Amino acid sequence: MSVNYVAEGPEDGEVVVFSGSLGSDLRMWELQVEPLAENGFRVVRYDHRGHGESPVPAAPYSIADLGGDLIELLDTLDVPRAHVVGLSLGGMTGMWAGANVSERIASLVLCCTSAKLGPPESWADRTGSIAEAIVSRWVTPVYHRMYPERVDYLRQMVTDTSDEGYAACCGAIERMDLTGDLPKISAPTLVISGTEDRATPPDHGQRIADAIPGARLEIVEGAAHLGNVEQSARFTQLILEHLKAA
Repeated sequence: MSVNYVAEGPEDGEVVVFSGSLGSDLRMWELQVEPLAENGFRVVRYDHRGHGESPVPAAPYSIADLGGDLIELLDTLDVPRAHVVGLSLGGMTGMWAGANVSERIASLVLCCTSAKLGPPESWADRTGSIAEAIVSRWVTPVYHRMYPERVDYLRQMVTDTSDEGYAACCGAIERMDLTGDLPKISAPTLVISGTEDRATPPDHGQRIADAIPGARLEIVEGAAHLGNVEQSARFTQLILEHLKAA
């Protein structure tokens, strides 16, 4: 499975792969690209299968399938080992890779994610009909009022997502249980949660950090589910500090 990706920053820099949220595409990480590239990192963003410009294979999908796509991307780039920053579905993908293909993962940053989530209401509905509900969980009401044009941009991102791909990834999340895998993760791990995240509240991040050896948790005030967008400066700072230490 060859996923769509964009690589930016110094070609000889350490590779950081950004893996996104359900219903998003690689554009959700735009605010992180320049700061990391300026600090010498090679930044790779990609679209999950069924999202953005990546192929939409037939369902069902599993988290292992999505993790396999990430490893195949590293193979395509001829990168033996990379840092992985994942948010929501991207964080789940990163946890799977960290537990099952540990030799390929230099470090992990797990943002606004969960190791076991279950089936929220309306997950498998058509993206066009639930885009507003999704975006209302992605950012806080304050952000919604202050930056309506950015909210419109996020809403369109959801609407542009394949209905079939979205539903298949929902099924992967619904069947996912990574709790038993967490103690196997050996890569240096930072978990970031947002105080206003209704989709994956901070207690989900706490359980992940408690189960991964040596992991630490940072909770960012005023951040909903897409904390890297709403509180981009703080998320980027935490990511950079962790990557440099790792």
